[in-house]
Amino acid sequence: MKHFIDLDKIPAKELRKILSLAKNLKKEKSGAKSGKFLPGKNLAMIFEKSSTRTRVSFEVGMNQLGGHAIVMNKNDMQLGKGEAVSDTAKVLSRFVDCIMIRANSHQTILELAKHSSIPVINALSDFSHPCQILASILTVEEHLGKISGKKLVWFGDQNNVLNSYIHAAKAFDFELRISSPREFDFCNIEIKKAQKNGAKIFYFEDAKKAAKDADVLITDTWFSMGDLSEQDDALKQKKINLLRPYQVNSALMKLAKSHAIFTHCLPAYRGFEVSADVIDSKKSAVFDEAENRLHIQKAILLWLMSRYVF
Repeated sequence: MKHFIDLDKIPAKELRKILSLAKNLKKEKSGAKSGKFLPGKNLAMIFEKSSTRTRVSFEVGMNQLGGHAIVMNKNDMQLGKGEAVSDTAKVLSRFVDCIMIRANSHQTILELAKHSSIPVINALSDFSHPCQILASILTVEEHLGKISGKKLVWFGDQNNVLNSYIHAAKAFDFELRISSPREFDFCNIEIKKAQKNGAKIFYFEDAKKAAKDADVLITDTWFSMGDLSEQDDALKQKKINLLRPYQVNSALMKLAKSHAIFTHCLPAYRGFEVSADVIDSKKSAVFDEAENRLHIQKAILLWLMSRYVF
């Protein structure tokens, strides 16, 4: 049984297949061919966290492939209300053909996959966000050509999205520079594992040094979903003060290569992790990246559920 949970658990050759398939799906604008790929197939979409791009891209993608999507928010089902995750997995395996889950805990996804007889897709967890990073890589290759050998620089907080960039670094052979405060160590374990396996990952405390000669500048919100409301004002301000030197702004962009682009998985907060003059500039690829979620989700679904290829 194939699952799509973490990029470092999927062979590089298979990840490249998914990316190539997404490129072909994007070219096939009419949908006349792809609409026949998953007829009668059903995707269960579980949301423990709210969503815009993930919800729309998976639901539209499944529809365009000829299948159906069933949306279940956490308040609409028994998962998390006493029913064992294993029981949910076994029941859904008898109803649908694939499970996509946006989960609070990565362990929930692992537990679903362990007891499921159908593919499970990690659409985000507190540990990783693999769908997003494939969409980001597709975007980089559309703008700059093959990602192999490119310098990607991450600025700011360390989080689940960064973990997936770390997981992708070896498979796609790009250099990943991480520039964040020394106080932040969320990704340290994954960094060490990836470096041990040959990934080119380097840490820069100085954001300006990290940006020099970069091909892609990347950041993400400084407060993940739920964090902002749960932290008191003093803790919020402390974090903001630590992260301000890592804001992606025009001064930082000027240090990168002339062709460099800016990416962000969205939602973005102008004036915090990125300045408006960068995210709204011609160097920004954030909306191409958002669109590419659709094409990547479709490719993942086909890779898991179908043998059809272009």
